[in-house]
Parts: sequence; structure tokens; C-alpha cells
Amino acid sequence: MTPELNEDDIAALTALRWDLHRHPEISGQEERTAARIAGLLREIGVDRVETGIGGHGVMGVIEGKAEGPMVMLRAELDALPIPETGKSAHVSVRPGWGHLCGHDGHMVTLLGVGRALSRVRPERGRLALVFQPAEETGAGARAMLEDPRLAELRPAAIFAQHNLPGLPLGQVALREGPIACASCGLTIRLTGRTAHASQPETGVSPRGALAEILVALEGLSAAHPLDHPEFAMATITHCRMGERAFGIAPGEAEVCATLRCLEDRAMARMRERAEALVREIAARHGLEVEMDYADVFDAVVNDPHAVVPLRAALDRSGITHSGRGQPWRPSEDFGQFARLGPLAMIFTGAGSDHPALHDQDYDYPDALIGPVARVFLAAAAEVWAG
Repeated sequence: MTPELNEDDIAALTALRWDLHRHPEISGQEERTAARIAGLLREIGVDRVETGIGGHGVMGVIEGKAEGPMVMLRAELDALPIPETGKSAHVSVRPGWGHLCGHDGHMVTLLGVGRALSRVRPERGRLALVFQPAEETGAGARAMLEDPRLAELRPAAIFAQHNLPGLPLGQVALREGPIACASCGLTIRLTGRTAHASQPETGVSPRGALAEILVALEGLSAAHPLDHPEFAMATITHCRMGERAFGIAPGEAEVCATLRCLEDRAMARMRERAEALVREIAARHGLEVEMDYADVFDAVVNDPHAVVPLRAALDRSGITHSGRGQPWRPSEDFGQFARLGPLAMIFTGAGSDHPALHDQDYDYPDALIGPVARVFLAAAAEVWAG
């Protein structure tokens, strides 16, 4: 008997997504969401539920009838600190927070897989459903992998999805190799000495260094296509100098930039170059400098061994797929899970004219829930069949 989802399942999963959408929680604060997911996993009868993994992370394990390989599926718990302006009946009730990246849809898709397999257990093997906190900050996967309950697992394949506005609804992007960029947030703090605005020459202003650094950072961008190994992009995201006052010549400044590369090796080189440029400029202007990083994401690289069962599952499901849409510029911390085993992520088309990810009007298409759950069920079956 083949595990499958029926109309009642889809209706229940859709209602659940609407509930999760109404109650978004941002990175590190997914307490209600995690408790809801854990309760639902117990309700559908998974064999083991683990909570508090790397913060609010949750894992449910379904055992097959006999020993065999483990398949891991991963979804994200967190929402965004962006106010939702959509007009749906399930619009966010949390001011300033919204599920505007589709993680609510990703979660219920995994729960759909769990519902189907809890009724018809695999003949062999195990399934781990992993619900990860803090994806948006790049911290959640690392934190989960520091927990031995997850770190000791060795899945034969790890699968995930991300929905992709701009790709026709229901189509899938899948390819081997790098599919999501490495990125990091670089903060630069310059310190000189303040002075009276009438005597700026008595201080040490960061003005000249700041102007040079802005140009130097943007000069790190490389004019290569996105799928080129040396693709690099630097984006200035914040700039501030001194106080909002008219009597003080500034003595300090701060710059924030996002550095982005297709591959981790290129990112390491870009970081070294950025740091060297900033230190040279600061020294030349007589300034002290501090630098630190946040929101650090490794590249996501689809392993050929994990792509094979996904392709077979898509073909069996009659779903159109190609490499279109991969790689993409945004980052995803799913790549961290490669420490455990071969992984692959599919991009699922949210519609050619669908609002973009992180847009205030974005909403995950409910029509994707059933088809993507069926793809994951079929891909897991491919792995278990060996």
C-alpha cells in the first residue's frame, strides 16, 4: 500500500497553514510554533518527538517496519520582522511580524508527509522530520547541529524545499551543485576623535575613510553571471557617521554591508580582501577600526547522490522540472546539514506573477502543499528502495 494524502488531509493541512500564518514568530522566538508542531507530531503518531534542539528546534522520527536508511526532511519555523499588508482571511495578527517567506507552507508540507507515513509505514528505513528555528538569521541550523540528538544522525539523504515566486506555479527547479549563495553581514566601526564643528581640524574625522570604504566595498563585486564560480556581490545596507547634531564634528562612523558569493571558497577570499582594504584605509586616515560578522550563511550545494531520487520522484509525479531558477542570490542555512549527509533542495514555483519573497503582500500558495508532500514521499521511497 502506497502512503498518500487524501482530500481531508489537504483540508486539514491548509487550515493549519492559515493558523501558523496568523501567528508568526521571528527567529529565536518560535515558542508557540514549535509547541504546535511538536503537539501535531504526537497527534499523528510519530514514534519519537524531540524538542528544544538548538533553541526551539523540533524533530519527529517515524520508524519503518525493518532496518534501513534514514531520510531527513527539513523545514523552517521562523517568520520575518516585516508587517504584513495582505488582505487574506488568515493575515498575521502579530503587528510587525509576518510569514512572508513561506515557512508556514514548508512546515505543513512536512507534516503532510508525516501524516501519510504514520498510516502506512515504510517497509524499511526511517524518516526524520526536522523543524528548524532561526533560518532567517543563519543561526538555526548551526545551533541544531551542535545538539548530539541531531549531530549523531547519518541520513542517507536530506531534502528540503523553498518556494520561488517568478517560477510558474507547481514547476520545480532542481540541479546539482551550488544552488544558493554564501553570504555574511559585515559591520565596520571607525573611531577617530570628535571636535567642535567650528574647529574640525582639531579632531580626527572618519568622513574621508568612510567615503573610500563605501567605494572599495562596492568594488568587490565581480561582473560575472550568477552561476560563475567567481560571482561576488557587495551591498551597502547601512551607513552612519557621528551624531545628529550641528555643533559636533564626527569622531566615529559605522558601515554595514552584505557580502555574497556563489561558493564558500570565493566568500573566504572576499572576506579577506574586504578586511585588508578596510584596515589599510582606516590606518591611512589615522582611525581605529573594528569589524565583525553576523547572519553568516554557507553556500547550499546540491549533492548529486541526493538529486537522483528527487529527479526520479518528480518524474514519477509528472511534475515539470529543470535547472531554471537555480542558483539564486539569496542565502539559506540548509547547506549546514551537509555535515550529516548528502542533501538537495528543490525550488517550487509559487507563480510567475506571485509577490516576491519578503514582500509585505506575500502568501504561500496552498496549491503547493499536496504536490510537494507527494514529491518528498516519492523521493524517500526511492532512497528506501535502495
